Amino acid sequence: MGDSKEARTEAPPAGAAARGGLSLLSQGESEEPSAQIICIKSSPGFPVEDNRQGSALFLGGNEVKSRAVVKYSSAPPRTAFARLQEKTDLKLPPANWLRESAKLGPAGTTILGNSRKSKPFSSFGMAYDFIDSVGNDVDVVSDSENIKKLLKIPYSKSHVSMAVHRIGRTLLLDELDIQELFMRSSQTGDWTWLKEFYQRLIDQKWQRKKKSKEHWYQKAILSKFLYYSINGDGAAQPVPSTAKQQKSSSADQTNDSDGASWPAPFEMPSSVSEDPSASSQGLKNDFARNILWTFEDIHMLVGSNMPIFGGGRYPAVSLRLRDNNKPINVLTGIDYWLDNLICNVPELVMCFHVNGIVQKYEMIKTEEIPNLENSNFSTKVIKDIAQNILSFLKSNCTKEGHTYWLFKASGSDIVKLYDLTTLCEETEDKYQNPFTMPVAILLYKVACNMMMKKNQNKKHYGTVRTLLLNCVKLLDKGRHPQIIASANYMLSELFQLDEPKKESSESPLNENSDESYSEEEEEMPDSDENVSYSTCSDPSDDNKAVAIIKSVGELSVPEKYKSIHQIRPSCAFPVCHDTEERCRLVLTYVLEGLKSVDSSIKKESDLPAADPNTPIPLKYEDESTRGGPEGLEKQMALFLDKMGSLQKGNYSSQSGMIPGSWQHKMKLQLILKSSKAYYVLSDAAMSLQKYGRALRYIKLALQSHDTYCCLCTNMLSEVLLFLSQYLTLCGDIQLMLAQNANNRAAHLEEFNYQTKEDQEILHSLHRESSCQGFAWATDLSTDLESQLSVSCKCYEAANEILQFSDLKSQNPEQYIQVLKRMGNIRNEIGVFYMNQAAALQSERVVSKTVSTAEQQLWKKSFSCFEKGIHNFESIDDVTNAALLLCNTGRLMRICAQAHCGAGDEFKREFSPEEGLYYNKAVDYYLKALRSLGTRDTHSAVWDSVNWELSTTYFTMATLQQDYAPLSRKAQEQIEKEVSEAMMKSLKYCDVDLVSARQPLCQYRAATIHHRLASMYHSCLRNQVGDEYLRKQHRVLADLHYSKAVKLFQLLKDAPCELLRVQLERVAFAEFQMTSQNSNIGKLKTLSGALDIMVRTKHAFQLIRKELVEEFDQPKSEETPPAADSSPSLNREEVIKLLGIFESRLSFLLLQSIKLLSSTKKKTSSNLEEDVVLKTNKQIYSQLLRATANKNASLLERIDVLVHLLDQLARGSGGDGGALQ
Repeated sequence: MGDSKEARTEAPPAGAAARGGLSLLSQGESEEPSAQIICIKSSPGFPVEDNRQGSALFLGGNEVKSRAVVKYSSAPPRTAFARLQEKTDLKLPPANWLRESAKLGPAGTTILGNSRKSKPFSSFGMAYDFIDSVGNDVDVVSDSENIKKLLKIPYSKSHVSMAVHRIGRTLLLDELDIQELFMRSSQTGDWTWLKEFYQRLIDQKWQRKKKSKEHWYQKAILSKFLYYSINGDGAAQPVPSTAKQQKSSSADQTNDSDGASWPAPFEMPSSVSEDPSASSQGLKNDFARNILWTFEDIHMLVGSNMPIFGGGRYPAVSLRLRDNNKPINVLTGIDYWLDNLICNVPELVMCFHVNGIVQKYEMIKTEEIPNLENSNFSTKVIKDIAQNILSFLKSNCTKEGHTYWLFKASGSDIVKLYDLTTLCEETEDKYQNPFTMPVAILLYKVACNMMMKKNQNKKHYGTVRTLLLNCVKLLDKGRHPQIIASANYMLSELFQLDEPKKESSESPLNENSDESYSEEEEEMPDSDENVSYSTCSDPSDDNKAVAIIKSVGELSVPEKYKSIHQIRPSCAFPVCHDTEERCRLVLTYVLEGLKSVDSSIKKESDLPAADPNTPIPLKYEDESTRGGPEGLEKQMALFLDKMGSLQKGNYSSQSGMIPGSWQHKMKLQLILKSSKAYYVLSDAAMSLQKYGRALRYIKLALQSHDTYCCLCTNMLSEVLLFLSQYLTLCGDIQLMLAQNANNRAAHLEEFNYQTKEDQEILHSLHRESSCQGFAWATDLSTDLESQLSVSCKCYEAANEILQFSDLKSQNPEQYIQVLKRMGNIRNEIGVFYMNQAAALQSERVVSKTVSTAEQQLWKKSFSCFEKGIHNFESIDDVTNAALLLCNTGRLMRICAQAHCGAGDEFKREFSPEEGLYYNKAVDYYLKALRSLGTRDTHSAVWDSVNWELSTTYFTMATLQQDYAPLSRKAQEQIEKEVSEAMMKSLKYCDVDLVSARQPLCQYRAATIHHRLASMYHSCLRNQVGDEYLRKQHRVLADLHYSKAVKLFQLLKDAPCELLRVQLERVAFAEFQMTSQNSNIGKLKTLSGALDIMVRTKHAFQLIRKELVEEFDQPKSEETPPAADSSPSLNREEVIKLLGIFESRLSFLLLQSIKLLSSTKKKTSSNLEEDVVLKTNKQIYSQLLRATANKNASLLERIDVLVHLLDQLARGSGGDGGALQ
């Protein structure tokens, strides 16, 4: 194939003769190379683009804008024409007549007028070659002869018959040769319906009109004249054809010279991929050159075979032969003028002859042609005619894919437009229209081309969809399954499933583009009163013609037809209001595509026979064998084996499709699209918490993917990534189903529902595969453990798939998400087993030993936690790793609790096993804190781990204190361990941090101080000897009692605890008093103890408040107690503590009175002591009377005590103020 070259020139304004221009050069001037107009192309079929802009051409005194760009040419470089000598006889053939020439190239015979006229599908050949222009940039695609014929309508009486097709905003015009058409009809019967219609409505006495001898004579001498005009010595020498294209070209011409040019109705093409169409179908682009001609505001892609000569004095001229006896008329002038405009030729050379004998030559500039004698015409009128005809056709040829027939009878002024597709549909076989297939293929190709332009295709989606829908509408499903399947796949591709879920009114999908047009119905006639075409004219054809121009003269009226701007837009892309609607549309197209593919595969039956080696799964199969963890492990192993074999390219289709066939390729794409759509549907249902529906959709997605795996010969990494995403979502759904067991019935109903569309898609999938590859993942189980296990296996499978190829490193986000989910599900399963173990422990009554079942559950739970921690640590997720470590610590505490029940309750001691497990729990909590590092990492988790660690230390200390292991350890060692554990518990219990847990922390800290104080108090009572140690215990007990009181006073719901601590402090003071010898010392201690009693007033006030609230509550029975109210008061404990308080107060008062009385006798009278003595006596007296009253209520007793404590506080003055 030779290199293509192209040059293009513009016709300058009148009088211009610039360097490189196209005006005739004077003798001796050299030719500029830029004056070439034709691009050189040795192999036709590959267009050459030229994006340079042309200049305006001013002709005939009226401004007419014309610009021509040669897009493609199979013509050779121009050669200078040979000026024939006068008296040359053109009736004699030249030596080179009808022979190929090296100077002419393969297109020579076409250029020199020897070839027959263009084929009826010539515009389609051009459209296929320049698919970028069709539907968008170009208004008209046609042969230049058809353009000229249309523009000459008002001047000519000859008939006009053209087929018009609409593709987007582009009209395709082809000659519809009725005579040739009906000749074919009589032989094959293809066009019988049109012949009957023509005879009934237009020409009842139709008969074929033969062309005159004069016609053939003129054609012959023109051909001989052109061959004579070829300059060069070797013109007559035949050139051997070596190129393949030359052979096919000459063969084409030989075959077509005497045969009909109409192809038979189209059958299924061998391919609709790259090749525009088979040459046997007559859809080749046979023109010597294709030109993008802009005439005013009309953009046309025109095919031309006009011979152009040049060289020497004549850079570019058209050569015409005229009979000297016949003057040039208007029609001929328009013909010559338009040819030169279209081909951008600035001059015309006319050779005059008389009876074939050459007389003279004459040169005429293109802009002078409209002013020739006998051939005057207005270029402005021609422009108006062009604009009016285009407006008329665009306004009425509104249905894409329909074949319209523009007809004007010979000698008539009426132009009619018929919709042949509608007429054809009234016949028995609506696919008889031979235009159907070329139009459908063109619609398909234009849509394909728009889809390929990734940078701007979204704004054309509405147009693409209309093109494809009309393409599918035209085709017979039985005859053209490949195009229908492909078109439906493209329709499904228009709906982007992986876009963010948003529908914005500003989206380009919802806009109408400029080329929008009506798809369903014609545009109503323009309301402008000047418009005279109508749908009703003569009663005989008002019901058949789409539109009529009543008089061709109207075409000359400027802007007579303006309704081109009022075409109803209907290319809007459908707005899907939600994800489900969008996916359902996609699945509708996928199903149609699958049906087309399946219908084209010849089989004895729809479904393949069962494989005798594969067992059929039965409905009553025991669920435990496949739903349990053991069954899952086997199925997972099988699944992973299968996935591994797919990497090697195994192929296992059941329908017998041949790998690499169009059915195989298309079905793979459609199945993959369906799996994506079902995945998006499942994801949407998941977000709506419709988990049963989500599981049904993900099951269909995985079934689609399973079929894809069976058909695929080379698994792409992208498809494996999809599978990983599907399994991840399936795991999510199974987990949510496990966590929402309450709505199981509703989920089951949603899961079992299936639409007819889903059933049909599944039927198509079953033709290729059993679709059972993922059954283990998509069953809806009623067992919680099974659901959690399935979820875990889904995540594990997703992770395994990411390991198959380099997907892990290519998709780090997906890998991290899968590992997070694996860690999470293992935590869930670990918690599930842990709770089961705790439940078994609580049910254990008879047997005190730990059962094997409990131990197995511990092991399972621990294993899950361990794997989960590893998952989170591998992706540096310290927060979740800390949570799982925290849960492992909780498991250790449950193990410790399980060992505390062994042995008799009365002889119970803190066992070594308990200590072991509690210490393990502490280790895991500390690991969690180390994992987090600081509180800033995640404050909530940090606080939670601290609380759990504090709780563990507190529990250990409490158990050691309450169930001291005295049989194994000394009392001092136990006390030391308890003290250390309590202090560690305090360390991790932050009482100052303001949070929801602060009251709990304060209560815990207060309790710890209380227990430590009690322990030191007890040690002090029971210890003899070491005075230093006794003193240390005394100080510690007093310190912890003080701290406990302070913390309990901060709490509003612990009055009993506060009262108990204060009573213990009083007992501690009493104990101290027993070891004192002097009355002054004893009196001081007593004063301190009474001061402690006074300080209990706060606790009694809290108790009184709660008692009053309880007393008032029955009055308003209808009002339920507040949800956040504190727990009800333990009345028994209050009564018990109240009794102790009364007795201790009575004892202290009595001792105080005795000591003060004895001191008074021994020493001189002290006024202050006298007041205290008198007060104490009064209070003691009142207390005795109050305690003697057995009928007093609890509230009354508390009121009395509060009153007495007030008196005591006033009476004691400041004596005990400094005492704690």
